[in-house]
Parts: sequence; structure tokens; C-alpha cells
Amino acid sequence: MATDPADWRNFSPGDLSFGFPTHSTGDVEAAVSRSCRAFGGWAALSFDERRGYLVACRERLAARSEDLARLISAETGKPLREARLEMGAVVAKFDLTFADGEKYLLDEEVGGGPHPARIRQRARGPAAVIAPFNFPIHLGHGAAVSYLLAGNPVLFKPSPMAVNVGAAYAAEMRAILPDGVFEFVPGWGETGRRLALHPEVRAVCFTGSIPVGTALARDMAEDYSKSLALELGGKNSAIIWGDADLAGAASAVADGMCLTAGQRCNATSRALVHVDVFEDFVSLLQSSLGRFIPGDPMLESTMLGPVISAPAVERYRSLVGCSVGEWILPGSVPTDRNGHFVTPAVVVVADSEGLDMSDLAVRETFAPILVIERIANLDEAVARHEAWKFGLTASIFSENRAIFDSLGDRLRVGNLYANLPTTFSPSTLPFGGWGRSGNGHPGGRGFARFVADEQAVQWRA
Repeated sequence: MATDPADWRNFSPGDLSFGFPTHSTGDVEAAVSRSCRAFGGWAALSFDERRGYLVACRERLAARSEDLARLISAETGKPLREARLEMGAVVAKFDLTFADGEKYLLDEEVGGGPHPARIRQRARGPAAVIAPFNFPIHLGHGAAVSYLLAGNPVLFKPSPMAVNVGAAYAAEMRAILPDGVFEFVPGWGETGRRLALHPEVRAVCFTGSIPVGTALARDMAEDYSKSLALELGGKNSAIIWGDADLAGAASAVADGMCLTAGQRCNATSRALVHVDVFEDFVSLLQSSLGRFIPGDPMLESTMLGPVISAPAVERYRSLVGCSVGEWILPGSVPTDRNGHFVTPAVVVVADSEGLDMSDLAVRETFAPILVIERIANLDEAVARHEAWKFGLTASIFSENRAIFDSLGDRLRVGNLYANLPTTFSPSTLPFGGWGRSGNGHPGGRGFARFVADEQAVQWRA
């Protein structure tokens, strides 16, 4: 892996004339050392004492919510309306985690055995949280709060493309928590790898690409006592059945492919549409996509902001250049804006075999691009969905509960929705992927199940 740059500076993808302060790669050894020194004292606190610190963090982040939302929008290009929703989820995550902690992290008395016994959860030690740019606070924050509540110090490495957001979030957490309990470790790929593989780091939560996640799992295999949670993205399908509310389905698919400029792990990247309603659905989808016009992400009216970087634009160009069918919306890169803007693109597939060998099938899209295929029956819908080895989310649009159950029981996904966008993933539910999408450790509700070591204790009466 290439050496991280010593220093770097980000520019707003929505306005490349706006530059952020320069940041430097963090010192992994020093951060881990501080985290290790803090571990004993933090783990020794009671559950209620740690929760008290986190309540204060919640109040501090709530007070800064608007400022942080604007920073998210400026540095990542996420539309302001979405950034505000992200900060709402960040604040709400505390109380959801407290409830999970009471369910999964408190001691449990066990009767019925030969001796009195108790099951208790023991903090592991420093935990590395490697966060993505698309939800630069929320996704890493959910894991961090669970680790902290269980007694584990956190080493937080934000995406380098959202390092200023990460720094601002870390500053709020560090202002409340004891020294060393929350360490901010900026950097690129090698920094994340060094954090994850450090022998004193006992848990890792990584949200990002399949190649990096696969490499981490392989490199960490020898240290099998270390916990690894992977959320590696998706190629998420919307299945449109013949009895669906087509207008509602078209709106949901448009939202799913275009929110955050398609840069969501649960974005809708394909639609499998029943032949009987194919033409009508496509027409309604094209109309619904008219809402998504590239614009300044800092404006409340904007629904489609830029993608994150120049390489992301080039990936978009490559994907819309795939010859797999008719591009009914060919997509474009506007030249009248000083940013990384792209437009929605839709291809109707003629050759499924060629599609399955293309980058549109094997790479996470992370852009507002949709592949549409025709299906004639349930077996074909399942076969086409399962041909792509991802398993994060899927949506089924039908007014018939039996159709939903028949399809849903056969789809290998961690998150399944009826008549909702594939992006509808509330924090009140678990969120984890199967297959190439991850190792099933949810990034949403219930992550507290994976943040401590279970210890069985018994004694002679």
C-alpha cells in the first residue's frame, strides 16, 4: 500500500475555489499508546458513569448540529437537507445505543445450573473506527458510541476526504471525554491499515470498499481474537412487480439512486421490472428523475449535489461508457459548474450476460446510475437479483403480501423493504450486509452486541 501523504488539503466538491485547512497524517503509535493508558480507567467506570459522559457528548453535539451539518455539506457535497438529517441521526443514536446497552451490556444473573452464575460483558480495549466520507459522522459515530458505552476507548479515523468534518466531530467528543478515551487519527489507507493491525487495538469497525475490507479480513486472520465489523457496500435492487403502485415505485427508485448523488452503500443501482409494466414504469421514472438537477449543496432547495472527487467523476464516465444496452438517460458531466457534478444516468439492459461481466455489476457504483432489466416471473427475479453477489438491501414493490413474502424469503440480503426505497434504513433497525456486502455485523441498531467480550462467571455457594 502506498505511503500516506504527510499533508493534504481538501477543496469543496461543490465549489472547487473553496479550500479547507491543511491536515497532517496522525501518529498511530502515539494515539494507540494514549488509548491504552486510558483504557483501564474508562473500563473501570460503571455503565451509568460512562453513559453520563455520553449524555454530555449528546448535548454538545446537539448544540453544534447546524454548524456540523453545514460543514458536512461544504466538505463532502452532500445536500444541506441531507446533512441536517444526518446530524439528527447522530444525536438520536445516543439514546438508541443506551437502550441497546441496557439490553446487551449489563450483567445477567443465571439460575438453574449447578452453581450460582453470572454472564458479564468485559471491555476489550482500544477500538479503531474507520469512517467513510458519505456519512462522515453518522456511520462511524454509531460504532463509536457503542464501543465507548461498553468501556472501550475509540481511535477515530475519518475519511481523508472528510477530515475537517471528522476533526470537528472529534473535538466535540474530546471536550467531554477523559484524555485518551477518544483519539482523532487522520490519514489515508496506510494509516487505517496500521490502526487495524496494531496488536493493542482489539476491535475494528470499517466502512468502505470491498478490496480494502477483504484485505483487512485477510491480514487480521492470524489475530483471530480481534473483532472485525465490515460494512462493504451494495448493488441494491428494486423489484417492481406487475401490481405495484408504479408512481410510488418510480419516485422511490429515483430517490434511491440519487440521494447523496448515489454515494450510499444502500443506493438503488438496479431495477428489475416486470414486463407487463415495464414501459409505464420507465416513463414514470424518467419524469421523477427530473427533480434531481445538479446544484449547490449548500442551498436548501438542492436535491442532487456533486460526487466527492475528480476520480469519482472519472469512475462515473467509465460506468456510463459500458455497452450493455440502451442508455435512455446517457448521463453527463456539466461543464458550467466549478465542482464535481454529474447527472442521473439510466441504461435498459439488452444482454444480461454481458452486464454481469461489466463494471456495472461487479463494482459498487457510488454515482446516480441505474441499470434496468425486464423480468417475467418470480424465479427470474430471484435469479437476476442473486446473480450479483452483494447482499445489503433490496426493495420489493407489490400490493400483494404473498408476492413480497415469496420473493423476500429467497433473497439473500440483510435489509429487505416493501414499497420503500432501498435507502430507507432507519437507526432503529440493525443494518448489515451479507455476501460481498459485509460480515453481518450491523452498523445500526444492535451493534452493542459486538463491542464486548462475554464472560461466564460461577462460584460455589
